[in-house]
Amino acid sequence: MLANKNLQLNSLGKLQHFLSIEGLQKSLLTEILDTAESFADMSEQQVKKFPLLRGKTIVNLFFENSTRTRATFELAATRLSADILSMNIATSATSKGESLLDTIRNLEAMQVDMFVVRHSLSGAAHFIAENAAPRISVINAGDGQHEHPTQAMLDMFTIRRVKQSFSGLRIAIVGDILHSRVARSQIHALNILGAEEVRVIAPKTLLPAQVESLGVSVYHDLTVGLKNVDVIIMLRLQKERMNSALLPSESEYFKCFGLSDDKLKIANKDAMVMHPGPINRGVEISSSVADGPQSVILQQVTNGIAVRMAVMSMAMQCNMRTE
Repeated sequence: MLANKNLQLNSLGKLQHFLSIEGLQKSLLTEILDTAESFADMSEQQVKKFPLLRGKTIVNLFFENSTRTRATFELAATRLSADILSMNIATSATSKGESLLDTIRNLEAMQVDMFVVRHSLSGAAHFIAENAAPRISVINAGDGQHEHPTQAMLDMFTIRRVKQSFSGLRIAIVGDILHSRVARSQIHALNILGAEEVRVIAPKTLLPAQVESLGVSVYHDLTVGLKNVDVIIMLRLQKERMNSALLPSESEYFKCFGLSDDKLKIANKDAMVMHPGPINRGVEISSSVADGPQSVILQQVTNGIAVRMAVMSMAMQCNMRTE
């Protein structure tokens, strides 16, 4: 299910929910990046808390396991001075048979202000945004195989910080495109922001049907696809989402599609290496590359805090009521 872009914006065209990157304007994505830049600079100060969301309550609704995304959302909310409630779904009433809508209604009754939602079903965050009270903002922290917009935006932020501009850039996204909500969001964002070319490199079994319609060039050979590339984004093999044997073996996959030092040399000399995590070392990327000088993987994690601060503050400001 694709999020209705109009649902994400208020009557003034400002961000109210952040559910999907598809269909958004370049100006809005640039505003998110610029706002994140201000938070990134301020985060280098000794005192890292800002009072923008003081008195507001943000609920983390994570129906899927997550460490990196959940932790950075919690830290971002804390730095904005919001109160944060992280639901343990495994022990919540939802696990006892309560419907998703009943859970939302009960949380609304506690006068919360924002839901950060991660769910295994595509469109779950959109469904909640459609049914939540008008005063509540909803942020999609990953829904099924649909999108993961804040991850894509922190990746865009990282690229812009290193490369300065998207103009003229060739970006390769390598690996399990079929099951990756991150890849879909990245492709939309890169095309909106004006990258020269977005390539996807993967075996045929790990590509969605008609992937070219997303605005990408398709490669099945890593050594060919990495030529003249400025940014390499490696993706994790999402074995938990694979219903059949799509690959012969992990070792064979690394041999053909894993990023090693030798394969990295095929790309441009200053090519940056990215990975949304968690990393499977020796499966999609070697340790020497992941920890090497061209890797910005840890910077991505750091940048995730500033980007999520930006998204939460922009959406919440949109819903601020006049006192």
